[in-house]
Amino acid sequence: MLALLLSAGPRILMSDSPLKEAFTNAMKDAMRAKDKPRLGTIRLALSEIKRVEVDERIDPDDARVIGILDKMIKQRRESIRQYAAADRPELVAQEQFEIEVIQEFLPQALEADELGQIIQAAVSESGATTMKEMGKVMNLVRPQVVGRADMAEVSKQIKALLA
Repeated sequence: MLALLLSAGPRILMSDSPLKEAFTNAMKDAMRAKDKPRLGTIRLALSEIKRVEVDERIDPDDARVIGILDKMIKQRRESIRQYAAADRPELVAQEQFEIEVIQEFLPQALEADELGQIIQAAVSESGATTMKEMGKVMNLVRPQVVGRADMAEVSKQIKALLA
């Protein structure tokens, strides 16, 4: 049995995510350019993607990778708020740099009017009229805007419409 497995030759694993491959290529480019700050951020993102692969035993597709990157940006925005409150401008700058690098790999951000139209359409489609029905609207909006809009801002706009 072992001889059969060894004779099959090495297996080449291909990722289902072109976005993950883009990160790998960007890592190689940053290494060649000796761009240590950018390389560090890209490695952080790749390690987070790898952690999800191992923990969930999946090969994430682009949608899942975008979700991972969106979560990383959200964490960095929270860190920026805390560092700003603690008067640590050097740490704020580092977190902002990491957000900028990660955003390079995300789809183009939605304009405010585009986001408003998506939210209006979701409210109309769900028939939501009260705050108790906000979850229905969020479930319709989230797949369309993940990685393209700040979910906290989306939530604020939905609350304003349903209030």
